[in-house]
Amino acid sequence: MILVTGGIGFIGGELVKQLSAMGMPYRYLLQPGDRSYLIPRNIDIDVAVSSLSDERGIRAALQGVDVIYHLASVEQIAGHLDLQQVEVRDVEILANTAYSCGVKRFFYLSHLGADRASAFGLMKAKGIAEHAIRQSGVPYTIIRSSMVYGEGDMFSSYLLGLLKVFPFFVPIPGDGSVLLQPVWVRDLAVCLAWALNMPGTVNSILEIGGPEHLSFREVLTLIAERIHSRKKLMELNPMRMNRLIQFIQSIRKDFPGSTFWMDYLAENRICALDSLPRTFGINPARFQQKIGYLGTTKRKK
Repeated sequence: MILVTGGIGFIGGELVKQLSAMGMPYRYLLQPGDRSYLIPRNIDIDVAVSSLSDERGIRAALQGVDVIYHLASVEQIAGHLDLQQVEVRDVEILANTAYSCGVKRFFYLSHLGADRASAFGLMKAKGIAEHAIRQSGVPYTIIRSSMVYGEGDMFSSYLLGLLKVFPFFVPIPGDGSVLLQPVWVRDLAVCLAWALNMPGTVNSILEIGGPEHLSFREVLTLIAERIHSRKKLMELNPMRMNRLIQFIQSIRKDFPGSTFWMDYLAENRICALDSLPRTFGINPARFQQKIGYLGTTKRKK
């Protein structure tokens, strides 16, 4: 049995499709307040309900479980929550409980740039969480992913929001030269699922990304071309842009994106261009090929 946290989210929803296609039994771990109506209907589904900070509830959810995919993340939750709690202490509890319950594999989705010594809050928290998993003793596979895009994401939908909310000029952090390596959500989900049957990925940290290095400016331009927008891009000091985005989010509750956006865009978030073909034998999709959904869908939470 496989336990999936964050299974009703953007990436988790795609992963459970892959697990179903492989005939793998899985169980959703829902936290109190999760939107249970997002669970697929009319099929037999195994569900456990527990807070990630509730060790007793976690132990109950782990009955008969051999594998955990931990995809629940602070980025999917209200931005005021404590990084130390959601991305560190909850992971420690889950990993240590998994070890004591005899779980054979713990998958954790992290970010390129995760580092305990990082100056950026989210990357530092991810790095500490990775360390906690490695120290727990449970066999692990940590996947550090680049920005993930697809229908219902918080990446391309955020950029689409920027293009729509500003009437004449669209602000970009600095000169927009920070490099990104967008990976399509289905490609990422396939990697997560296939790694389960790849012994070489046990006790490993894998860095994966899409097939191209694109600057933030290039990514935004591709999205603008997709929706036929001709707005000019305006360079803005990253700190000022961060304050501007926080202000917009405070008055526009429907505005997509994460409180931690500037952590993503502060440095290049890239890895080897052949990361997917070399490790998984997958020819990943190019960004421009898979953004036809833009302007027609809503973000998943």
